[in-house]
Formats: sequence, structure tokens, C-alpha cells
Amino acid sequence: MIAQTIQLALAPVFVLVAIGNIMNILSTRLGRIVDRSRELQRRHADTEGMDHDAVVREIRLADRRIALIGKAILLLVISGLFIGLTVALLFIEEFVDTGIQPLVAGTFILAIALLMSALILFLRETRMAAEALRIPRSYLELDRKL
Repeated sequence: MIAQTIQLALAPVFVLVAIGNIMNILSTRLGRIVDRSRELQRRHADTEGMDHDAVVREIRLADRRIALIGKAILLLVISGLFIGLTVALLFIEEFVDTGIQPLVAGTFILAIALLMSALILFLRETRMAAEALRIPRSYLELDRKL
């Protein structure tokens, strides 16, 4: 029976590995955004007019992106904790035979829901970044044949 419990615990552990990988990606993105925001903050006092407005707009965008990534990381951490709880409950169920399978299922479903919520925030952040990086049409000179 313990072998079967270990097999059952493998699926949540693979989800935990995926969560760790996503957190690594998010923390890398967060680091880049923070570095960029620090540079923008240095430029803030040295700019005027339209250049200053552009800096302020980019600082606001960076702030929103930092908030989204922070929320996504929080959801991933909580999801990971629920995955760990799921694995622990699987083994408790095996040794104590308490009939807590619905609780085990509930913790796993909650963990997956948190993971999906974090992925939605990640998608929002990447879309926000992509939109901010769009090249203005005036630079594309689409009216010229090249």
C-alpha cells in the first residue's frame, strides 16, 4: 500500500516542480523590471516635458507589472503549500486510514486553481509588457516599399 501512496504522491510532486520553474521565470522577470524601474527613477529628475511624461508612463507600467508578478508569486507559493499539504494528507490517510480522501482532493483542486490564477496573472503581465514594447507605426514607415 505504501508503494501505491508514493505513486499517488508523484503527480502532485511534478506539479510542485512546475510551480518552482514558473516561480524562477517570474523572479527573473521581476528582477529585470526592478532594474529598469531603478533606471527610470534615476532619469525622472533629469527629464522635462514629453521625455518626462514618457518616463512617468513607463514607471507606472513597471509598477503595475511588479504588482502583477508579486501577486502571481504569492499565488504560486500558496499553491505549492497546498501541494505539500496534499502529499502529507495522502500519507496520513495511508497510515491512519481516516477517510480524508475528499479533503485530499480538495487541497489538490485548490492548489491547481491557485496555479491557474497565477498563470492568468503571468499572462496579463506578459501581455502588458508586449504592448509596452510595440514599435510605434511611425518608425515602421509602412508606406515605403523596402
